[in-house]
Amino acid sequence: MVDPQATRVISSMYTTIKDSSIWNHLIASMPDPHILQSWEWGRVKNQFGWLPTYYHWQTPGKAAALVLERRVAAAGISTPLRILYVPKGPLLDWGHTALRQQVLDDLQLMARERGAIFIKIDPDIVVGPETTISNIEVTNTLGQAAKADLLLRSWRYSQDQIQFRNTVFLNLMASEEELLGRMKPKARYNIRLAERKGVHIRLGDPGDYPLLYRMYAETSIRDGFVIREESYYQTVWDTFSRKGMAEPLIAEVDNQPVAALILFYFAGKAWFLYGMSRTQHREKMPNYLLQWEAIRRAKEKGCQVYDLWGAPNKFDETDPLWGVYRFKAGLGGQVIHTIGAWDLPVRPLLYQLYTQILPRILNMMRRRGIELTKESVT
Repeated sequence: MVDPQATRVISSMYTTIKDSSIWNHLIASMPDPHILQSWEWGRVKNQFGWLPTYYHWQTPGKAAALVLERRVAAAGISTPLRILYVPKGPLLDWGHTALRQQVLDDLQLMARERGAIFIKIDPDIVVGPETTISNIEVTNTLGQAAKADLLLRSWRYSQDQIQFRNTVFLNLMASEEELLGRMKPKARYNIRLAERKGVHIRLGDPGDYPLLYRMYAETSIRDGFVIREESYYQTVWDTFSRKGMAEPLIAEVDNQPVAALILFYFAGKAWFLYGMSRTQHREKMPNYLLQWEAIRRAKEKGCQVYDLWGAPNKFDETDPLWGVYRFKAGLGGQVIHTIGAWDLPVRPLLYQLYTQILPRILNMMRRRGIELTKESVT
């Protein structure tokens, strides 16, 4: 039950929650709880330009949504413009028609009252397992109902998919022997190879964060993706590790760090959100042993699912994530295809302008980001 001292009534349908333990306990009880809906994620984003608000619905059913709000400056417009984003949410039983419609009604009204250009959601509504991954059409009843509601309300599939639309899940509800047995033979071989070649996995601590960022920067330059400034990752890692919700695992050869990952925990799930490696000793397959240790630690903490975070949009060798996908699939994971991110343009003309200009701004930021990252490791 929600403590009335920690909430403020907004309407008869929903309240805001202002207590971290109440919020995390609440969303942990929701269908498909996600770490990007946690109290800590809102606190992190608050330090980088977003205003978090934590909403809870109690009727006609139980639902929750961390809503992030950001102001957008626009030349010639005196009134502040806003965009709203619900990362990996809202959380609810999407098969509950009345609840689904109530939450969408309220989010739409909220966006209009705040004068937002648009509101974006990307709930983890599964639309197909690996057998149907190549077909982007919704293939299950729940996905069909959710998509139909969104289209009816003038939501549109977003061209700006902030999170990965597809991911790879490992079901941890099995023994270690069974988990190894589900892996591809090459993955099992590489785990044993890493052990024979002297790869050692140790648990990191906050003192390792500068090292981890440098390795992450090296990885981004080598693999061609853009990362943020060091302070952002330091904030994320520190915020979650202080709450016992994240820990770094570092692979070493002869006491030399060669690969690492940050493992996150919440509500019986684990996430592989950040991974980094160096070119040295890659032939010793440190990443395989690193993931095996992550699987074992997640099981020890009672996690039932390990989200390996990210799979291709197009399942062929031309997709940039193809190599990453093959690695994750080799660990015995199953691809999960979700409905992805959807936008509701509240102010259509500004939304159209925003979506036209945003790609150019992002390209400029990416180029500058790559330059800054290179400078940070030289």
